[in-house]
Amino acid sequence: MRQPPALLAEDAVATALETLDGWSIAEGKLTKTYVFRDFVQAFGFMTAAALCAERANHHPEWSNAYKTVDISLTTHESGGITQKDLDLATEFEQVAGGTAHE
Repeated sequence: MRQPPALLAEDAVATALETLDGWSIAEGKLTKTYVFRDFVQAFGFMTAAALCAERANHHPEWSNAYKTVDISLTTHESGGITQKDLDLATEFEQVAGGTAHE
């Protein structure tokens, strides 16, 4: 049986957050709100991000309201934040590619 990913120590998460612009911890989850130019740009981001999540077999909790996308990442099987969450957040940043603003 496969072991769940290891939880990251708080200091490791804090260090990683220094390189993840706009990401923070809320309720034990890695979170960010992206604001795009319009709904089409927000939905385009979500489409590309969904493909990243599917490839990683690691899926976000997220919502979309017009041009705003709220994302929360946590590794449920581990009970908190793991490297999988940081990796996916990094991919989402690459997908957003400067098209979002806060």
